Amino acid sequence: MARGLLAGLRARLGSLARPRGPEALPITFDRRRIYVLPTRFGAFFALLLAVMLLGALNYNNNPALLLALLLAGAANTSLFAAHLQLSGLSVVAVGAEPVPAGSSMAVRVHLRADPARGRHGLRLALGGERDVVSLADGAGEARLSLPTHRRGWLHPGRITLSTTRPLGLARAWAYAWPAQPLLVYPRPEAAGPPLPEGAGGTAQARLHPAGDDVHHLRAYRRGDSRRAVAWKPSARHGTLLVREYEQPRGADVVLDWDAVPLAHEDRIRRLARWVDEAARDGRRYLLRLPRQALGPDRGGAHRHACLRALALLPADGEGGAGG
Repeated sequence: MARGLLAGLRARLGSLARPRGPEALPITFDRRRIYVLPTRFGAFFALLLAVMLLGALNYNNNPALLLALLLAGAANTSLFAAHLQLSGLSVVAVGAEPVPAGSSMAVRVHLRADPARGRHGLRLALGGERDVVSLADGAGEARLSLPTHRRGWLHPGRITLSTTRPLGLARAWAYAWPAQPLLVYPRPEAAGPPLPEGAGGTAQARLHPAGDDVHHLRAYRRGDSRRAVAWKPSARHGTLLVREYEQPRGADVVLDWDAVPLAHEDRIRRLARWVDEAARDGRRYLLRLPRQALGPDRGGAHRHACLRALALLPADGEGGAGG
């Protein structure tokens, strides 16, 4: 019963607690943003102290009364200590590397505080995930894994920082609600047609490092066609190997939105797969989308720009690209 009462009280406080909406970073916790309530153990301890005090007063037992008062003073001090663990703590940054939709995103939460006071065993919760972080030299980082379901901007929601130190009698907690969203790439198509042929001038062909063969073998990668698998060499080596043919390195690949005859989201997934394949093979490529074109270029920055543009395309029916 006590557990349900405390949980209900915390939930009620959570709905009324600051902040009530997203806010810009950094976020610093002061006394108006920190909440303290007893834990189940703390509630039992308070009940035990009340019984001790009543018994000591009833029997006029001064040593028992002194012990109860000393324990009450220690419990009261632990409330202030738990509050001070969060007071002055700042959430300075929340970041994550973009991942395809459907993958888990590794979110990093950076914390900072006065290095003169140690803070250990802080619990950070976000979206059902939890981590424990301690601040060394006034700085610390928590790592959480968030599920992703759709492309575009992901708003991580409200972060809860809490502690039950030093005695576990009370739980102090505070909320941070970063306004900065995180980017989720489109989920690439699992399999489909190969990368379109390049257009433009032809430069030196890409050759196998060991010789000038017409093709060479490489390890199987997700999305490769089954027809390209070299079954006999794969059986000899005990792993799937794929034949890779020479392609002109200087030919620019054109990934054209209008040239993909698929539904809106399927078209985005196919273009995302082609962007990944072109980047993996070191090809120069141009991504042509409605009202914008990116490239031709190559490299990690170009890949990110292309996948970001695909991720932020309006959904079908919201205007923008047709599908």
